[in-house]
Amino acid sequence: MDMNDKLALETLLAEGGDAPEAADIAEAPAAPARRRDLSRMMRKIPVTLTLEVGSARISLQDLMDIGTDSVVELDSLAGEPLVIKVNGTPIGHAEVVVSGENHGLKVIDLDGLDLHSLAS
Repeated sequence: MDMNDKLALETLLAEGGDAPEAADIAEAPAAPARRRDLSRMMRKIPVTLTLEVGSARISLQDLMDIGTDSVVELDSLAGEPLVIKVNGTPIGHAEVVVSGENHGLKVIDLDGLDLHSLAS
């Protein structure tokens, strides 16, 4: 089974169809993978979105001295936009908002994100 056959089978299974018989796969000509199918598959890949407040570089001794009421000064200013990261890569800036009983983020700008290339 070549890569195109595996892709066709995975797509078919993901869409809830019946798997073709092994003989059908062997006899079917290899269909070229379409960019639209790749785009649709890419949109389903889960990613982790995080909002970074700031960071601090401290010594191991300072870390060991941290207690319940300790304050660690971060490298960001109060009121400064926070960094949006996707899988650890910065893609823009946001601010924290309240959404019902949860915190949310309001996007200010997106600098490092080009998802429009997946749309074609």
